[in-house]
Amino acid sequence: MPISTRGAVLRESPGRYEVVDLELDDPRQGEVTVKLAASGLCHSDDHAATGDLPVGIHPFCGGHEGAGVVTAVGPHTPGFEPGDHVVFSFLPACGTCEFCARGLQNLCHLGATLLTGARADDPTSYRLSLDGRPVGQQCGISTFAEYTTASVDSLVRIDKDVPLELACLLSCGVPTGWGAAVNTAGVRPGDTVIVMGIGGIGANAVQGAAHAGASTVIAVDPVEFKRDTARELGATHAYADLREAADHARSVTNGQGADAVIVAVGVTGGEHLATALGAIRKAGTVVVTGLGSHRATDVPLRLNDLVLMQKSVKGSLFGEAAPGCDIPALVRLWRQGVLELDELVTTRYPLDEVAKAYDDMHAGRNIRGVLVFD
Repeated sequence: MPISTRGAVLRESPGRYEVVDLELDDPRQGEVTVKLAASGLCHSDDHAATGDLPVGIHPFCGGHEGAGVVTAVGPHTPGFEPGDHVVFSFLPACGTCEFCARGLQNLCHLGATLLTGARADDPTSYRLSLDGRPVGQQCGISTFAEYTTASVDSLVRIDKDVPLELACLLSCGVPTGWGAAVNTAGVRPGDTVIVMGIGGIGANAVQGAAHAGASTVIAVDPVEFKRDTARELGATHAYADLREAADHARSVTNGQGADAVIVAVGVTGGEHLATALGAIRKAGTVVVTGLGSHRATDVPLRLNDLVLMQKSVKGSLFGEAAPGCDIPALVRLWRQGVLELDELVTTRYPLDEVAKAYDDMHAGRNIRGVLVFD
């Protein structure tokens, strides 16, 4: 029988998250139910609230960065059992589609269903309901809820001694930022890298660039405490403005510019790409991880810069991570003291303060806010 759970939903977009009582389906074959321990407060869920990222149905229960404990397993569903500790992957990986077979699990075909709110295999079936009405699930998982039911394609088991309040960050922010530097930008020892925007993604791009051996890692953010945090995470320099950062990059590269600029601005616009393109050297790379309005098409790039200077602009989804492989690898790096997780969490909030948490994000108060469940 369905169980009751509290969760944060959007009744409309634009809108604000409010906490309501929901009904949650029992797990079917290939699904499990998870009691959430913690959920990261990512900007992507705010894009759903503003309407920049349109969703398929309202009400819509947010959250796509979480970790918890399995409480029930669907019939004929091997590989999981009650008591398992799990991290959600906001991008599911079926393991069998064309892109999974190519090693591009972050581009799994199941991703096409993530904003519909429905089950991937049945667009008319929803795991959550409110007063008898279907409620959409963010990325098929909805981690802004005390309990959630999800496909095993969206889950990665982890060791039980890993703190779940930290492990939740491995659902999105850490792999996305780390991978943007290590995988998409291909940072190499001795490189000069600029990271634009030091939030939950950019802070980890700084860590990834430093780990990959960049000799100069320049953080850019207008908020002073974020610049200070970036230095603690491996940035060698920090500026409030990209133009200052670009000048510094040129000063240490014989006037050439950065090898890569990673754009991790919370609301990304065409002007960010244009200034980033001007900050890289010949054959340099701009990596874009931030989202903007889905309607935006105005990207004022200089075509000759791309062609005559052989520059590249690349999108990076989930840092090109393969969740089943990369999430355990990041846990190992954390154990070895290479990857910082504690330092990423600025403020912990109860579920009832989810709207306040996003106000704090807009005000620039957090690297990453985290919802903590009882």
